[in-house]
Amino acid sequence: MAAAPGERIGIVLQSCRLDPYLTVRESLGLYAGYYRAPRPVDEVIELVGLTGKADDRARSLSGGQQRRLDVGMALIGDPELLFLDEPTTGFDPSARRQAWETIAGLRDLGKTVFLTTHYMDEAQRLADRVMVIAGGEIVAAGTPEDLGDRDTLPTTISYQLDGEEISVKTTTPVADLHQLTERALQQGLELEGLEVTRPSLEDVYLSLTAEAGEDSQ
Repeated sequence: MAAAPGERIGIVLQSCRLDPYLTVRESLGLYAGYYRAPRPVDEVIELVGLTGKADDRARSLSGGQQRRLDVGMALIGDPELLFLDEPTTGFDPSARRQAWETIAGLRDLGKTVFLTTHYMDEAQRLADRVMVIAGGEIVAAGTPEDLGDRDTLPTTISYQLDGEEISVKTTTPVADLHQLTERALQQGLELEGLEVTRPSLEDVYLSLTAEAGEDSQ
């Protein structure tokens, strides 16, 4: 993907090597010196959520905090286009959520973010548009809501009846749900926790990659 002339680009690779002896502020200050008009260092520190760690050395940061510093280094040049290569790999759930907030903040700043990820919930949460690649080829593209043909994938109806968990997959959810609730009313049954779940983005992904013949292992 070629950048437009003069377009500023930031890149966060899957694995980056930080200088362990520099503090967060020193690391960002060093990278800021490479640009004619960098973003203010303190502003970037706040943006990536490292205000309380600004004077800590990189080697003392947690894995999630180091990843945030990686993002900060990509942002210090005030890029218009940002590439993030699986930025939350190895994160615990809390760190992933915090990273999502940071990435969503970049989008809200008007940045174009090109994100590669194997986490479908991450794509669902962050992406305006999604491309699925299988066998080195794009097999589908669209919004997270419209990607693929969800009408051909089963919807899940789940509920509890007399303490038993019951889950039914169906391609005719409206008709089946009507029959289920009608029978429950006639027999005086309580369908606790009744829930109807449409196919998720992960379901669509698995269907698309299976059609493309990609090995899931």
